[in-house]
Amino acid sequence: MPTETRCVVEADESSAVVRLVGLLEPVAADRVRAALLTRLSDRPGPIVVDVAQLRSIGATAAGMLAEVRRTVADWPAADLLVVDPAGMITGPPVAGLTVCATLDEATAALARRPLAALDLAPEVGAARRARELVVDGCARWGIPELTEPACIAVTEMVNNVVAHARTPMTVRLAPRDHRLHVAVRDRSRQQPSYAGPAPLTSTGGRGLLLIDTVARRWGSTAVPDGKVVWCVLHAEDEAAHRG
Repeated sequence: MPTETRCVVEADESSAVVRLVGLLEPVAADRVRAALLTRLSDRPGPIVVDVAQLRSIGATAAGMLAEVRRTVADWPAADLLVVDPAGMITGPPVAGLTVCATLDEATAALARRPLAALDLAPEVGAARRARELVVDGCARWGIPELTEPACIAVTEMVNNVVAHARTPMTVRLAPRDHRLHVAVRDRSRQQPSYAGPAPLTSTGGRGLLLIDTVARRWGSTAVPDGKVVWCVLHAEDEAAHRG
């Protein structure tokens, strides 16, 4: 019998659809996961993963897809929808995944989500332009109370890229249920290091502390050719601070 082709990730730059074709063995799950994370980090908004031509060993596909979705859950407007006409994606790992029977159904479920994005070079003035994006977005989305904390967070995120990563970056932000999700994607795999409050005698190192102070949660996700640093700000947190 001929050997079945290993899983191939097929993507069209003009579409949100990614197709997984072939046999997904557990040993290949990390490679496919990395490809999906790269796609989500490079293309704004959610993606549709079509598994109609995929074969998976055990719960490999379900677990891998659920893990990718959990990884990007706090990125601005990021999500992963699955087209599974054969009902292959089953079991506990499927919890949280939106699984559709047809591509048309998945496309309809891809409700257009508000998203603002800006590509920046690592240069003086980058943080100012990022703040302008935040001010405009918070005004349009009716969350002006998050303008100040979001400007603080995005300034530190962008300045970290300018000072340390020194690569082109993309700033993204999106509202969701009285929250603001902010992310900066760069091309350096060097992860930010946060060791808690900086000593009073320190001349730097307070950037991540500022993000930690204004955000409900934040983190850094490695992708094959860089990272995504993200944070989530809640309107009720800002209201409590002002109260």
